Amino acid sequence: MGTQEIYVRTFRHFLRDERGATAIEYAMIAAGIAVAIVAAVNSLGVTVVGLFQSVQSAWPT
Repeated sequence: MGTQEIYVRTFRHFLRDERGATAIEYAMIAAGIAVAIVAAVNSLGVTVVGLFQSVQSAWPT
């Protein structure tokens, strides 16, 4: 068996290996959840700032 055959067999085995696919899928799901959390916190933050500003303006000085 030649060196080239070993390289080709190893490369084919590497291409058929799907063990890392699950980790990539979980990483994509986690990234999507993180984006959703950032968007929700950003939106909620604007609302909370407006609420605090209205309370501050209504407070007697």
